[in-house]
Amino acid sequence: MNCKKTALISDFDGTISKKDFFHMVIETFLSESALKPWHDYLQKKITHIEALTGIFSQIHIPQEELDKFIATIEVDEYFYDTLEICKKLGVPVYLCSAGTKYYIEKRIGQTLKDYNISLISNDGVYSQKDGLRLIAPDKTNPFYNHNTGISKELLVKKLKSEGYFTIYAGDGIPDFSSAKTADAVFAKDVLLELCRKEGIKTEKFDNFKDISDYIGRLYDK
Repeated sequence: MNCKKTALISDFDGTISKKDFFHMVIETFLSESALKPWHDYLQKKITHIEALTGIFSQIHIPQEELDKFIATIEVDEYFYDTLEICKKLGVPVYLCSAGTKYYIEKRIGQTLKDYNISLISNDGVYSQKDGLRLIAPDKTNPFYNHNTGISKELLVKKLKSEGYFTIYAGDGIPDFSSAKTADAVFAKDVLLELCRKEGIKTEKFDNFKDISDYIGRLYDK
């Protein structure tokens, strides 16, 4: 296949990063009991954004310490190679996260600028007293979603309406509606299980090299 108009949309936590940030926070600063908001979300008692804020609001360390911790987030070592290929081929890259720009921009902010990556995520503010609080976009935002703050699915639909062949990479529940909508899906962990259960075709996804190889095949490179 020789595809001349392709867009790559990726989740951050557990997809670009090797581990979800909230799991890192719990393992380092909190305890398993801090996961209660997440369990409430899985039982549909609260929204996704309420669950993450419920966990992150339990962090009470100096901001400098938190920022140093954010710098330790491990990123897929092949992610940057994929960005180089996308830049060379003119493939726009979108990072769409139901987490927050707070730690994404602190970890890979310069990369976002260098590769002109569009970041669509919730805002975030931190204080040692109140912890990290997620702030959803205004309801007038074209990608607003009550549950997650932002809708990854709406982004995929927008790009498809503009004629793009959409490639989506993700690993969790908030990625599922996007996986059902995208033209090609790279799924891990919970998302992979959901896709298999629903019969949604997925591509091999051990790391971003698989995505690089796939895009190269699309463009016969």
